Amino acid sequence: MTRVYNFSAGPAALPEEVLAQAQSELLDWHGSGMSVMEMSHRGKEFMSIAEKAEADLRELMNVPANYKVLFLQGGASSQFAMIPMNLIGRTGKADYMRTGSWSKKAISEAKRYGEITVTVDSEVDGKFTSVPAAGDIEVSSRAAYVHYTPNETIEGVEFPYIPDTGDVPLIADMSSTILSRPVDVSKFSMIYAGAQKNIGPAGLTLVIVREDLLGNPLDGTPTMFNYATHAEAGSMYNTPPTYGWYLAGLVFQWLKDKGGLAGMAEINERKAKKLYDAIDASSFYANPVDPACRSWMNVPFTLANADLDADFLKQAGEAGLKTLKGHRSVGGMRASIYNAMPEAGVDTLIEFMQEFERKNG
Repeated sequence: MTRVYNFSAGPAALPEEVLAQAQSELLDWHGSGMSVMEMSHRGKEFMSIAEKAEADLRELMNVPANYKVLFLQGGASSQFAMIPMNLIGRTGKADYMRTGSWSKKAISEAKRYGEITVTVDSEVDGKFTSVPAAGDIEVSSRAAYVHYTPNETIEGVEFPYIPDTGDVPLIADMSSTILSRPVDVSKFSMIYAGAQKNIGPAGLTLVIVREDLLGNPLDGTPTMFNYATHAEAGSMYNTPPTYGWYLAGLVFQWLKDKGGLAGMAEINERKAKKLYDAIDASSFYANPVDPACRSWMNVPFTLANADLDADFLKQAGEAGLKTLKGHRSVGGMRASIYNAMPEAGVDTLIEFMQEFERKNG
């Protein structure tokens, strides 16, 4: 078996050690005689898995005691609706920052449930390549919350700071940056993330929400879309995504073994710097994002001659460097270098890029 370096934006690579452990436990988890996929979600075996995963996540992120941690389904896209359903009711209004493709989708969905003010719009000539300076962000009067996307996966644009929204709750879609570095959870009222980038397999969605925001959904909110339903039931109101929860727990333990989020941040910052430095040192490759707003996790780049894109992707694939094609709305290439991408993978990509430039520049 030969493992490739998978630069997919999501579903993304998982740590090889985690996959190996899951493989070894697939048929019989810790002498139970069952796979985790076959266990009752209310049985003592799975409850022990769930409790440890939550405890490890709380430890990794230093989640305050007055926050609930929910393991849900539906992906981050379901949260685009669940957030206003649960949180906009206090005033009927909310602020959103429009900085890329995912925040655009969040705004479109939220408009179904209340009055949405787009306080930040960083699109220029149809492209998103920067975010506003911290001092340029304003909060509307009577906003029930402020929503933003710290990292736009498609465009590779990242906020280098946490916006200050005063007493207005700050909501963050951290799908592509969660667990990649330490973050002060107390500065947010809610953090949510699809699992398939830094947490585990697709199908699991993580929500970290402050308790005082629960219990005031819009009239007509379905039971399953009410955060309080899941908070009161310990994410066990229905059958949760048990195998995804289990794999997330293995990833949390892997992160602890790697030195926690501080250790992960050192590796991730180093990986990103290496790749950006290689791009910037070349006239053959270019990154379109303002250097002050470049993502650690998603690195888009273009070739000086777009006619070579197909050859680049074909030869990269033959070299074991997979899923480098950029999103259709941006073009070029995109290397997603989440936690599970080893530094050796980035080094190998850079070596390939330099060799491809030597032959085609």
